[in-house]
Amino acid sequence: MKILLDTNIVLDVLLDRKPFAAAAAEIFSRAERSEISGFLCATTITTIDYLLNQALPAKDARRTIWRLLSLFEVAVVNRSVIESALKSKIPDFEDAVMVEAGQLAGVESIVTRNTKDFKHSPLKVLDPKEFLSYL
Repeated sequence: MKILLDTNIVLDVLLDRKPFAAAAAEIFSRAERSEISGFLCATTITTIDYLLNQALPAKDARRTIWRLLSLFEVAVVNRSVIESALKSKIPDFEDAVMVEAGQLAGVESIVTRNTKDFKHSPLKVLDPKEFLSYL
């Protein structure tokens, strides 16, 4: 199954945010075991890099980005993704970009803790616990 992880799921793991980290870490583990095919939106990578560089030495931040890239594919953000997001019924532009990038990558669903923000998504949207139950 191909899924796109929202930025909040990645941050749950990296920051060990309780009580959310356990389900998010299980999704990471399933990606590591190739039980699922996980994607991160290109904008998630840049956001995570920015946040990591605020908290860690640059070398450690880059090492973490490389680890993420070893687990997940990257959903491309290009002009067509941006243009489609601008036309989207999803009010939050960042979320609309994620949906459009996910569609271009061929993912089946988005995993996020903010499911209500994706109300108009053409992709299935699940929170981490719902996703794990769905598997």
